[in-house]
Amino acid sequence: MLGLEEEVVEAVLKDWRTAPIDDKLRAALGYLEKLTLTPDQLESSDIAQLHAVGLSDEAIFDAAYVCFLFSIIDRLADAFDFDIPEADLVAGTGHFLNRFGYTVTTYLP
Repeated sequence: MLGLEEEVVEAVLKDWRTAPIDDKLRAALGYLEKLTLTPDQLESSDIAQLHAVGLSDEAIFDAAYVCFLFSIIDRLADAFDFDIPEADLVAGTGHFLNRFGYTVTTYLP
């Protein structure tokens, strides 16, 4: 599991392009930005670039899946005017997700 120092996280949030992160993470963040802001411009070459820096299909799928989930949550929060939680609650949720991951369990009858 990827662990980042608080200063690195702050640098990524400020500008992921100049933050002190490895090529895999930088490529993934670029892909996620394009997926979020201009999904109609995605091409197979975008995936090829991710493979070129060493990201597996599973890692790419996982990143896109988390992006999808956060996009849905963000839209629901806007639609229902959710309150923004306090920083300590957000941090606790982040630690939980880091430990247990983003999994969706389906129960079939």
